[in-house]
Amino acid sequence: MEKELFDYVAERAEILSKADTSKQETKEAALAWIAAADADVDAATEKLLDFLEGRMLPIDDLIAFLEGPGPQFFGEEAAANMLAFQKQRKEQGGKYCNCEAHTAAGELLAKFGRIEL
Repeated sequence: MEKELFDYVAERAEILSKADTSKQETKEAALAWIAAADADVDAATEKLLDFLEGRMLPIDDLIAFLEGPGPQFFGEEAAANMLAFQKQRKEQGGKYCNCEAHTAAGELLAKFGRIEL
């Protein structure tokens, strides 16, 4: 893997390993990539991509969450603001949740042709 691509994956794996919005299993998958990248970066990258694939939160599901139980988690005003923002993102072509973890995962998956952003 060329250095530029390696650095791209490494930066996003680091984000995934530390993001508050990453689930524990996502953090572990990113840390496994970091640990294995020195030995076999291509295999480690495929394993990380396989893990991330299918885990992206579609924007429609995020909107449904914000319309449903979202206010219980974020409060009425914050959920309403988040809902308005996500609806605007959807109108502008946004397809997935834009939290730090989903952004990093989406960038990786798109870079390797697994999804289209």
